[in-house]
Order: sequence, then structure tokens, then C-alpha cells
Amino acid sequence: MEENIAYCGLDCHSCDAYIATVNDDDDLRGKVAKLWSELNNVNITPEMINCVGCRSEGVKTPYCESMCQIRTCGMKKGFETCGQCGDLESCDKIRIVIGNNESALKNLKKK
Repeated sequence: MEENIAYCGLDCHSCDAYIATVNDDDDLRGKVAKLWSELNNVNITPEMINCVGCRSEGVKTPYCESMCQIRTCGMKKGFETCGQCGDLESCDKIRIVIGNNESALKNLKKK
């Protein structure tokens, strides 16, 4: 499986945090921080918007690094992604992601 497909199946290459990081784009970091702060009702600063993918070596956003229950579970179980889990389609942790993003589920089902 491609390294920049997250545990949840999202394509990290499409994530604005990833794009801002690889392009060193401070304007995009600011926009992402503002949007994510509003969406999650928390304070996210532009300095937090640095990520090269949750399964890649290197920098991650604070959420992806230590707060994402999906990533934590996948790592604990030793999975490459949640696609290896027999509970994929009934899992409460990943339900919102695969329920709202058809391509994430397709990415997880790729062999």
C-alpha cells in the first residue's frame, strides 16, 4: 500500500497540512489552522500545521501524532492500515471517515 495513505484510508497527499508542509507554505498553514480551529472548536496555530503523513517518518500534526484514535489503534494492532482489520466496516473509530469519504474506504480495500 502506498505510504501516504493514512491508517483511516485518507490520502495524505490531498491533505492541506501535508501540502503546506512539503511546499513550506505559511499562508496555507494559516488558512488550515484557522479552519481546523473553527471546525474543532480548539486553538490550532499555524506552527502546528506540519505533517508528512501519519504512516511516514517525520513531522506530524499534534492530532495525527498522538490524539488520533484510528492511528493509535492501527499501530497497537501492528496494521499497515485499518484495511487489515476484520472490524473495518463496523468500527466506531473509523466510521465517520469511511462514511463521509468513499475514496478512503476504497483505499483501505486495495490489496
